[in-house]
Amino acid sequence: MHAYLALGDSYSIGEGVAATARWPVQLAARLRARGIALGEPRIIATTGWTTDELAAAMDATTFAPPCALVSLMIGVNDQYRGHAPEQMLRTFERLLRRAIALAGDDSSRVLVPSIPDWGATPFGFASGRDRQVVSAQIDACNHGQRECVQRHGAHWIDVTAASRAMAAEPALVADDGLHPSAAMYQRWVELIAPVAQARLAATAVSGGAGAAPR
Repeated sequence: MHAYLALGDSYSIGEGVAATARWPVQLAARLRARGIALGEPRIIATTGWTTDELAAAMDATTFAPPCALVSLMIGVNDQYRGHAPEQMLRTFERLLRRAIALAGDDSSRVLVPSIPDWGATPFGFASGRDRQVVSAQIDACNHGQRECVQRHGAHWIDVTAASRAMAAEPALVADDGLHPSAAMYQRWVELIAPVAQARLAATAVSGGAGAAPR
């Protein structure tokens, strides 16, 4: 079975939804249904984590590389807490380098979904913050992350546009009014799965990390 490691924050741990509805879990199930031997994801993520807090958690965690697939989705809490984008991006790049190392130094097996727009949620509407400013700050963070990801040869996947549908579709928001629902995560998986499937198929053909024993 291919090993899958998911690194992140509340979005990867699926705050507000059942464990089976988390997007990394949905992704693994989707790919297994398509004939890809992907194991259940190991998720290193906690609600509220910033890039620095994820890095600290990884320092305290034992890994067993190489993984056939690694996802990294982090940064929204840096924006929410008002951290300087430059500070976030420095730590993000270090995290990306670590993710690539955990993928057997193969950057093509690292997936980086973009930071969603929490300003489009009911919490965002009620937060007292200027939602246009929130959206602009998230766009700026995503711009920096995308350039970093592309520079290192990993895969950037835009889920931000999809996340903004939460403003008009209540069913896409979890009961807490802030985090995505299972249906929203399903939309993300529809964007992420084709990239992951292509990479895992290539790994299996080449006999690379995580390929099933023969």
